[in-house]
Amino acid sequence: MTDTIIVSGGDIHSDFALDFLKKNIDQAGRKNIKLIAADRGLEFFIKAGILPDTAVGDFDSLSQEGKDFLESKKNEMEIVRLKPEKDDSDTQSAMNLAIGRGAKDIAILGVTGRRVDHLIANFGLLILGQNEGAKISLIDQYNYVTLIPDGTVLKREEQFGRYVSFFSIGGDVDGLTLEGFKYPLRGYHLTAADSGLTVSNEIREKQARVTYTSGQLMMIMSRD
Repeated sequence: MTDTIIVSGGDIHSDFALDFLKKNIDQAGRKNIKLIAADRGLEFFIKAGILPDTAVGDFDSLSQEGKDFLESKKNEMEIVRLKPEKDDSDTQSAMNLAIGRGAKDIAILGVTGRRVDHLIANFGLLILGQNEGAKISLIDQYNYVTLIPDGTVLKREEQFGRYVSFFSIGGDVDGLTLEGFKYPLRGYHLTAADSGLTVSNEIREKQARVTYTSGQLMMIMSRD
């Protein structure tokens, strides 16, 4: 179950993001879920009328309204100010902060905008989080991106979208087996060059199972 939601400053579909927040808060309870604004992600919370628990960033990209809000709420929410000259992105710093405080299942919104370089960098957050024992998911209104462990079972009634794609990340994935899918696989050695083979699959059975013997497997559930 998601215990932390980070909203970053990329493209955000407000209705989707707000619905996602409300569903997770209703499920977990407000005291059991942490809301973190990563720099310009604070603008979303302002427009939604929601006060996050923590705001993290150098805040150089905030609008004047955002800066005024930050100042007015300094006694009501935690503010972690970062230096503009830093090695980590604001989103990575927010994620590291959450993991350092015990977060185990982190959903990140607002990280799939027009900048492909930022998107690729954010894929690295999946691995960084996994190395620290945390599940990281990158989510927008069309896509749900995460790393999945060997033996993952996917329920058709709970899938994010119609299409399910798989990619090796950080090296090859060996022994990939897909059961319960429209296009099954058995013991396949998946490389980055095989991306066309495992894109846009579909769950055919009530449950589908994904197994592999080594590597790191990224799953993207997508809707049109």
